[in-house]
Amino acid sequence: MDKKQAQNRVKELRELLDKANKAYYQDAQPFISDKKFDRYLAELERLEEEFGLHDPTSPTQRVGGEPSSEFETVQHPVPMLSLDNTYNEDELNDFDRRVRDRLDHTDFSYMSELKFDGAAIRLRYEEGELVLGATRGDGQRGDNITRNLKTVRDIPLSLDGDYPEVVEVRGEAYMEREAFARMNEHREQQGLNTFANPRNLTAGSLKMQDPREVARRPIRFFSFDLLFEEERGGLTQLEKMQLLQDYGLPVCEHYRKCSNIDNIHQQIDDWQEFRHELPYETDGVVIKVNEDKYRSELGTTSKAPRWAIAFKFEAEQATTTLEKIKLQVGRLGKITPVAHLRAVALAGTTVKRASLHNEDEIHRKDIREGDRVVVEKAGEIIPQVVSVVNPGRENRSSPFKMPEDCPACGHKLTKLGNDVDWRCTNAECPPQVRQRITHFASRDAMDIDGLGEAVVDQLVSEELIQNYADLYDLAKEELLPLQRMAEKSAQNLISAIQDSKDQPLDRLIYALGIRFVGKTVARDLARAFQTMEALADAGEETIAEVEDIGPTIAQSVTTFFSDESNLKMLDKLKAAGLTFKMGEKEQTSQKLNGKTFVLTGALPGLTRKEATALIEKHGGKVTSSVSGNTDYLLAGESPGSKYEKAQEREVSILDQDAFLELIDEPL
Repeated sequence: MDKKQAQNRVKELRELLDKANKAYYQDAQPFISDKKFDRYLAELERLEEEFGLHDPTSPTQRVGGEPSSEFETVQHPVPMLSLDNTYNEDELNDFDRRVRDRLDHTDFSYMSELKFDGAAIRLRYEEGELVLGATRGDGQRGDNITRNLKTVRDIPLSLDGDYPEVVEVRGEAYMEREAFARMNEHREQQGLNTFANPRNLTAGSLKMQDPREVARRPIRFFSFDLLFEEERGGLTQLEKMQLLQDYGLPVCEHYRKCSNIDNIHQQIDDWQEFRHELPYETDGVVIKVNEDKYRSELGTTSKAPRWAIAFKFEAEQATTTLEKIKLQVGRLGKITPVAHLRAVALAGTTVKRASLHNEDEIHRKDIREGDRVVVEKAGEIIPQVVSVVNPGRENRSSPFKMPEDCPACGHKLTKLGNDVDWRCTNAECPPQVRQRITHFASRDAMDIDGLGEAVVDQLVSEELIQNYADLYDLAKEELLPLQRMAEKSAQNLISAIQDSKDQPLDRLIYALGIRFVGKTVARDLARAFQTMEALADAGEETIAEVEDIGPTIAQSVTTFFSDESNLKMLDKLKAAGLTFKMGEKEQTSQKLNGKTFVLTGALPGLTRKEATALIEKHGGKVTSSVSGNTDYLLAGESPGSKYEKAQEREVSILDQDAFLELIDEPL
């Protein structure tokens, strides 16, 4: 390979790994296995070193993914590095040799701990009180998810014992197998997409905007490391585990001190056998130098410590017959092909179904009904068809062909742009109905108090409603026979439904559940078009001209409004008296007209939602990140990196008092 070829391959690998990082850490929807990721990363590291193609933005220099823009960003005082991975004993022996060579002695021990398949978390306690909880993010900065983590019952809000003034805890949020299976079963009954594994569900749950929803998710937590502000170089990892327990933090009991690498190999063999008996998922064993005093001497690379390594378990596989390919309809109409298999034992369970992902993946692997296939448990939970056994044999069935119509409702299937997935855009499609109605009633949409998943499930099951427009035809008498629905609660729900008619246009647009249209996009569309009718009549090009709206969103919006069933629902919503145009009452002054704000930190007297409402009330606009178009940064306590970026760009920075003075409003 010459340098030109190497440059092309490096570019290709960086793009692939960046995409994989985003899918894994931000979207919680990984598309390649951990082993493949590690192999590509190792190839990239080799090519960068061999041809001198180093780049500070390369995936080899980074940990994880960029923090979500929806949460405040916080800087980690000590980087949250990832671990180098290995899948074989020889590489583990090489790690041991490197440690011995660097220390130039063998007067040390190891700690072996189970590697949890979850989400890395940082906790900060000051004077014994939990003051901050954050994700790993890119290793240097993460998302401030303190409010969400306070809902996790395993995480103590106050420490026990003789704790220091400031202490940082590192650990892993995870979900147990049975709890994960129950949630997926419930989602499947609701016609929603299921999650691939507990890790994805845990990571996705921690990024939810409403802590009340996070509290409903069965998230657990294990701690495994302590960091102190004052130097404590004499501690061992074994002593840290005991201190964590003394402080009242949960610790996985399966950790062992090992005197040498031979003991580590034996421990791995033992744990590989019994890990399927545990109630949670493990994907390997973490090996650490036990003594803290040697860790600084061993040091770190840009992304991983040299004193620790992760031994990853191989994914287990089995061979069986694919009897039928069936289609599953997800919550936003995504059509997922599912392989129905002849039952086979795999990783301690009996497998009868496996994901086939999408039509392109089926054709790429040339998977057909009647084939003998290799099945693997990706993430140890959801089985996937890896390959076909003997694809060249005679008399195979015909290649798979995606039907033109939705298997649940018969509606025409569509694809948006470069999307690999086929979708049903019929809002009345039975598997989608419950989730669409729940979204329509949610707090940030129409805010219909009392209309949660359980009530929606009953309304649909009893055939009282078929879509969210039917909500406005409900009578109190129809609600009374429902479970746990007394006279007062029925009247309260009817009142809440009627009150929702006054929600502004942008909330209604968001409530419709149009793909890619979140709260901010809905607000931009409402401002740009002023009425629902104007938005419905606009073409793709016109919509794409709106600031921050691209062609993909424009196509999704026009697809929604070109659907006859959706237009009928809109007619019904209009007839019910919902707000179809921007109201004058939504803006009371022009004081902030044309001004763009970014919010950061905790304001002492305003929630972020209240501050946003005030800005919009006076004609301003709120965006999520500081840019050249930002006029003001409204900063509260613990402002994070947005504050520094605003200073660099010389953006005007306001505290709460200055902001209220600017709009001439008392608190």
